[in-house]
Amino acid sequence: MNKNVKLDQFSKEFMLMLSFACAGSDAELQERLIRQSQPVDWKQFIQLVIHHRVYPTVYLEAKKMKSDLIPAEVMDALQFEYTRNTFKMLQLTAEMKKICTLFHEQDIRTLMLKGPVLAEILYGDLSLRTCKDLDILVSLEDVEKAEQLLIQSGFELDSDEIRVLSDWKWRVHHISYTHPESRVQVELHWRLNPDKGKEPTFNELWERRCVSSLSESSICTLGTEDLFFFLVSHGARHAWFRLRWLADIDRMVRKELDWNRLVKTLERYDSLPIGGQALLLAAELLRTPVQAEWIASRHSCRLAQSAVVFMKDMITLSPVPKELDIYYRKYLFSLRSMPQKWYLIVSLMYPNNRDLETLPLPRQLHLLYFPLRPFLWCWRRMKQPTSS
Repeated sequence: MNKNVKLDQFSKEFMLMLSFACAGSDAELQERLIRQSQPVDWKQFIQLVIHHRVYPTVYLEAKKMKSDLIPAEVMDALQFEYTRNTFKMLQLTAEMKKICTLFHEQDIRTLMLKGPVLAEILYGDLSLRTCKDLDILVSLEDVEKAEQLLIQSGFELDSDEIRVLSDWKWRVHHISYTHPESRVQVELHWRLNPDKGKEPTFNELWERRCVSSLSESSICTLGTEDLFFFLVSHGARHAWFRLRWLADIDRMVRKELDWNRLVKTLERYDSLPIGGQALLLAAELLRTPVQAEWIASRHSCRLAQSAVVFMKDMITLSPVPKELDIYYRKYLFSLRSMPQKWYLIVSLMYPNNRDLETLPLPRQLHLLYFPLRPFLWCWRRMKQPTSS
């Protein structure tokens, strides 16, 4: 396979992490890499493993090594993170069951995204994947009802953003809540992705759902092709800055996907380039067995190389570093198909809550925000150059 991703951009510690993160990794290869990489900056290695959220797999693979090439303090740090994650996943699983039962009793259909369900489907073990919150997808019609149930259960909104205009229903795709005592965070989704790009309706996703084996009651998640579409969309949008997301793609591919159905799904939602990007990165970094024709697109190759910038330097995108802000905006624009780009340009003319804050108008005059939008945007740029 042609090397479309320049691996020489990565540090030796990053390459060592990759050798442990690969499914079915080779102990002899790992030992050889450690010897060739001497001296290893073990502090940076641990930071990389934690940043990329692959410490469960790295720890279990490192335990298999018979030699003492890995310092004891490194193994202790990995074991600590692995144990802490195991307890976190058990906590999230218990909370997930409670919320799904609560929603089911109120006739709210729910689809779990990522989290414990994804760990069970792809890894077969809750402890082998990390997760910080619960992502729950409901239909748009059930969002307010589901929100009230969460609040009644003790969850609190993470943001106090005003929701007067209806733009929030399509500009964003979820709202976050946190329980003040358990510190469990829940993201309530009504779309898979923001910005109203092409994606399946909730009813279509529900018809193709899979049922998890984590509970006696029905806990549902996305069907295989829909799950792949969601994972590559999510990973691409975040520029794959965590290796964990690529590890998910690697696991899916190794479970023998129906490639014809998968390609049709990606084509339907204008996502073939980002699907190719994910497969190319997984093949080059994690040795994922992918046939060359699935990653031959030049667009996918460019997208894959663009993501390397965010992967190699432990960059997070919350918020985006100032020095990468323009680069990231261009990258996001390059992910879009031509229809999606036109839609984005048109959507910029739709009012949002910042317009409401800039010029408060009574509800009966909210239609005026449409013609006033360009002027309000210019006013904000003059007063605060960093706002939009």
